[in-house]
Amino acid sequence: MIRPRHWFFLLLLQLPWGAVRGAAPVPPAGVPVGQAWAGEPVSFAFLTQGGRQFVAYYDADRHITVASRPLGSADWTTVHPEGRWLAKAQRNSNVTGWDSHNYLALASDRDGCLHLSGNMHVDELVYYRTARPLDITSFERLDRMTGERETTCTYPVFFRNAVGDLFFRYRDGSSGNGSDLYNTYDSATRTWYRLLDTPLLDGEGKRNAYALDPTPGPDGRFHLVWMWRDTPDCSTNNHLSYARSRDLLHWEDHLGRPIALPVTLARGDVVDAAKPHEGLINMTFALGFDEHQQPVVVYHRYDAAGHSQLFAARPDGEGWRTRALTDWNFKWAFSGGGSIEGEVLLTPPQTAPDGVLTVPYTTRAAGSGRVQFRADDLTPLPAAAAAAPAGPADPLAALLIPHTPGMEVNLRLSRQDDVCYVLRWESLPRNRDRPRATIPPPTELRVFEFPDPKHELTLPAAVGS
Repeated sequence: MIRPRHWFFLLLLQLPWGAVRGAAPVPPAGVPVGQAWAGEPVSFAFLTQGGRQFVAYYDADRHITVASRPLGSADWTTVHPEGRWLAKAQRNSNVTGWDSHNYLALASDRDGCLHLSGNMHVDELVYYRTARPLDITSFERLDRMTGERETTCTYPVFFRNAVGDLFFRYRDGSSGNGSDLYNTYDSATRTWYRLLDTPLLDGEGKRNAYALDPTPGPDGRFHLVWMWRDTPDCSTNNHLSYARSRDLLHWEDHLGRPIALPVTLARGDVVDAAKPHEGLINMTFALGFDEHQQPVVVYHRYDAAGHSQLFAARPDGEGWRTRALTDWNFKWAFSGGGSIEGEVLLTPPQTAPDGVLTVPYTTRAAGSGRVQFRADDLTPLPAAAAAAPAGPADPLAALLIPHTPGMEVNLRLSRQDDVCYVLRWESLPRNRDRPRATIPPPTELRVFEFPDPKHELTLPAAVGS
């Protein structure tokens, strides 16, 4: 899931191993929003815009709930959008199951009307839109966008381009057999249209793509990175790939050569031709850019000895140069279907003016840290140069400590006007999307505010089908 790293800059944090540096300060009280479903980690939506804040979440009864408040106020307006019966899922469309894939996505169009989608894992489209700008009481259920290929939807993503046009991406199909479709929204007619007359990424009935969000780069292009998967088994990820575009319509490789659509395994710009069972995993890869606006991809895979390592890749004028950044002696041996815990997690590369890139990471076996490497040739720097500097505890550290034993902390971030807002709740860990024998009590959903917006947090996404 992807949860990574796009221009909404809303990130989900889960640190299952509780790696907190130093003594944690006492957290601020925060603003209570409501009671949240805690059966499994499933991402909520958090949006700050036009002097208001919006949260889309699952309440104690697992119902889709949207809350809104004026900034500075502790009074929330709350609505529960209506659902419809989904025969295949045997539940209402506004009630979630035991599935970490069923995250919620929220965005606004150029007129300020809100769009909400989610609670889908190979399900019929779930989609709502407000009739009035920034007014959640005017949410209406709409059971279609284009009306085509909307019965097996997963992974909804709203995003906008530089001029404010709204787009929607989702997967049609299932793990090991799916295609990524893109829609575009016409605010004048309040109508969705297919952006392309073909899928952008097409598994050809043999595989599916797990892609990061289309990422605006410093060069004015969208950059897209993905890997293919042959079956629902997460160990069958393969062929890390890349494409870029200025308009989302015409795509090319890193040298500017056109790529014919749909992009298939044979047509993609291959970053790393890793085969199934060689360690590519779709919750541990990220995209950044160096000081020369070149894309740099960081990811997990196995080395020749079968050990887990962090790798980096960048264009070198003829193809993609790849290099291991770490020298670990453990193996994260993942396999199977359903959402799994991430045992190696990383963030996008952070660029310094001296051409050095930094990648913070956390692992179950080797703890947390960061690697630094030269952008030009991907040479790792000595560990001493990459050590984290000593200093006061991060003000977010207190929020990372669960209040209830056995629970994990979930965070979503929203930034506006140099303020970092943090949405916090707790849940049980992932259970491969299987129901638990005992339903846990709900946990408190709160918003915290920090004056320092410069927090770089990792995004472990659900891995599965």
